[in-house]
Amino acid sequence: MRLRTPRSLRSTRSPRSPRSLLATVTVTATLAAATCLTAAGPVNANSLTGNACSPAVSLDRFSDALDKTTYDGTFVGNFSALAVDRNGDLAALSDRSSLFTLDRRTLTPTSVVPLADETGAALDSEGLAVEKDGTRLVSSETEPSVRRYTRDGRILDRLPVPDALRVAPAGRATVNQTFEGLTLLPGGRRLLASMEYAISGDATGIVRWQTWERRDGHFAVGAQYAYRTDTGLGVPEVAATPDGRLLVLERGFTAGVGNTVRLYLADPRHATDTSGVENLTGQEGVRLVHKTLLADLVNCPSLGATAKQPQPNPLLDNIEGMVITGCTHGGLRVLLVSDDNQNAVQTTRFYFLKVRTP
Repeated sequence: MRLRTPRSLRSTRSPRSPRSLLATVTVTATLAAATCLTAAGPVNANSLTGNACSPAVSLDRFSDALDKTTYDGTFVGNFSALAVDRNGDLAALSDRSSLFTLDRRTLTPTSVVPLADETGAALDSEGLAVEKDGTRLVSSETEPSVRRYTRDGRILDRLPVPDALRVAPAGRATVNQTFEGLTLLPGGRRLLASMEYAISGDATGIVRWQTWERRDGHFAVGAQYAYRTDTGLGVPEVAATPDGRLLVLERGFTAGVGNTVRLYLADPRHATDTSGVENLTGQEGVRLVHKTLLADLVNCPSLGATAKQPQPNPLLDNIEGMVITGCTHGGLRVLLVSDDNQNAVQTTRFYFLKVRTP
C-alpha cells in the first residue's frame, strides 16, 4: 500500500553513484531453505549498545544513495519488497511493476525487468519471494493475486486466492489494503502472504495471513492465521526466520507527525487455522499469532539522517520492504527499504540492522 503524503514536484536531481557507506552487503541465497550462514566480515560486538534501537535491534547504518535516481530509463524507487536472489544479489520490487536486481556489495542496480498481468496491464506489486530455482513469486494488491514469474518477467502461473480475501465486491477486502507481505518459509515448500489491514466483518486490527503448500509443483491453498496489529498500524512486510518464525513490520502514517514503524517477532506455529472462521472478532477459542516487540524504530539513533517532511525521528520514512540477508553472532542481518512513492518529500532509504531473536 502506498501511504500517501501531500505531493509536490518530483525531484530533478541527476542520478548519483552509490556512496562508500554502502560497503559490503553479505547475503545468503539459501535462507529460504533455513540455512543461515554467518555473514562475512567483522562483527561489532558492541553494536547493540552503540547504535541500539532496543535491546534486540541495532542500526549499523543507512543509505540514501539510490534516492531519486534512474537506471536504464526506469525510476529507481517505489520499493515495496526485497528478496535474496540465487546468486546472493538482491531483488528489489517496485510497486510500479518493475523488478530490479541490485548488486549485493554496492546495491547498484544491474538489471530491471518490467512485470505485468496476463493482459499486459501493470501491477500494484507489493510482495516478493524468490524460489530455489530463481522463480519470482510476486503479489499484487489489486485483486489481490500472487503470480509466479521467470527471471525475464514471463508469467508461469497464478496461485488460487480464497474468495473472502478478494477486493469487494468479489470478496471482503478493501482496495489498496490486501496482500503486502510475502515470504517463503524454511524449506521453500510453504508460502505466506500477509493482508495489510482487516477485511470487512473482521475486527479492526485483526489481519489475515494466508498460506499455500507446494504440491506436485504447484501451490495449493493452505492454512490461514490471524494477527493483531497495534492500533492504527498495518502490516507492510513479513520475513521468515530460519526457525520458522516471522519478522513482521507494522507501519502507519499520520499527517503532520510522520511514520510509525515497529518490528515484531511473530510465531504462527500454535495459532488457530482461521480459514473456516467467517468473522474474526477476537472471540474466545481463536488463538491469534503470538507476537513480541523487538523495536520501535523511532528509538533508533538518527545517525545524521534528515527528513523532508515532519517525522518523530528524521531517520524514519515509509518503510515497506524487508529481507534477512545473513547471520551475525547472536542474531540476523536485516535490510529494510522505504517506498518513496516517487514523491519529492519522501526518500528511498536502506536501513542495515542487526536483530536478535529471543
